[in-house]
Amino acid sequence: MKNQKLKIENKKGHKLQAYLELPANQKPNYFAIFAHCFTCSSSLIAVRNISRALTNHGFGIVRFDFTGLGRSEGEFADSHFSANVDDLIAVSDFLKEHYEAPSLLVGHSLGGAAALVAASQLDHIKAVATVGAPSTISHVKHLFSHGIDDIKNKGRVEVNIGGRPFKIDEEFISDFDKTDLRAVVKALRKPLLILHSPTDTIVGIKNAEQLYNNAHHPKSFVTLDDADHLLSKTRDSSYAGEIIGAWVKRYFPQQENKMLDTAGEQLVAHLNLKEDNFTTTIQTAKHNFIADEPDSVGGDDFGPSPYDFLSAGLAACTVMTLKIYAERKKWDLQEVYAHITYSKKHSDDLMLDVDTPTRIDHLSKKLTFIGDLDESQRQRLKEIASKCPVHKTLQSEIIIDTELT
Repeated sequence: MKNQKLKIENKKGHKLQAYLELPANQKPNYFAIFAHCFTCSSSLIAVRNISRALTNHGFGIVRFDFTGLGRSEGEFADSHFSANVDDLIAVSDFLKEHYEAPSLLVGHSLGGAAALVAASQLDHIKAVATVGAPSTISHVKHLFSHGIDDIKNKGRVEVNIGGRPFKIDEEFISDFDKTDLRAVVKALRKPLLILHSPTDTIVGIKNAEQLYNNAHHPKSFVTLDDADHLLSKTRDSSYAGEIIGAWVKRYFPQQENKMLDTAGEQLVAHLNLKEDNFTTTIQTAKHNFIADEPDSVGGDDFGPSPYDFLSAGLAACTVMTLKIYAERKKWDLQEVYAHITYSKKHSDDLMLDVDTPTRIDHLSKKLTFIGDLDESQRQRLKEIASKCPVHKTLQSEIIIDTELT
């Protein structure tokens, strides 16, 4: 998976910083948008982990910074709740114009509330998932209540929210009272998944109960036991992403998994020159991978390079062979690492006695053994590492037949 940086203009002309993340094969079945929490940004670890999990379920997902936050343009005071909803709609419009209309909205905390309101206005949104979302928009006002009285006298004041300074004004505050979120949820009539931690001290679990009770079926609730509000532990955010990805499949038509035909061979590689630059799909009878070239040679770096796969074959065969040998000998080999590097080296540097000095393909194999092994066992395993089938294939004369079909 690799993310693409986007600049998306909202209705006020501000450029929103956004990232589009795609599945490993770069061909999403559906698109989704992630709305981050209040005063956070799209770079929050929970946002990245949930997005990454959704790409594993075939989604292309856009995570973006709301106006005045992260790397998006504008002032934080312009990032009131209605503006958040407008930003979501602007991102949706961008996806619809340049890729495909999104089908899923995911929102964290106040971003979950914004996702619910935006979903009520966008017909192409088929499902919504919220994480730690409040049941009222005004819930967040307590975070800056210490500055509300000053605003009446000064117009715009600086408040401290979560240890960071933000400037807000009266419009910013009053906007939080304009939306009846529970009424929006009651009228939504779209599949809704509510994820919430019962130990959330920022947005209490009662909010999840109120959202759930106001929603119509199909609705689902999943508890995020022991998680904090920001899902700061990777296991919590990754779990949330996997749950969302599995849940939403119930409501989306299953896309046909288009497999390349190996035509009776072990594998096939396919490159669409008009669409994919160097990005190549590789298919065996049961598995598929992506190969690419790095940015340095004009590729998109969506997958390992051809020589990475060559090295990977040698590394995998080496460690598998060592496992079989050590288990047969009943040696205490618990883990093994094979580090492989391919390069071109001059015969002189390799101190080879050849008639004509030249540059030669060279593979460096470095082994690390974990276990209670004596030196003689370690040396024997080193010898065995050179006897794995791929190692011997690479050192033998190879004949490649090429024909047209």
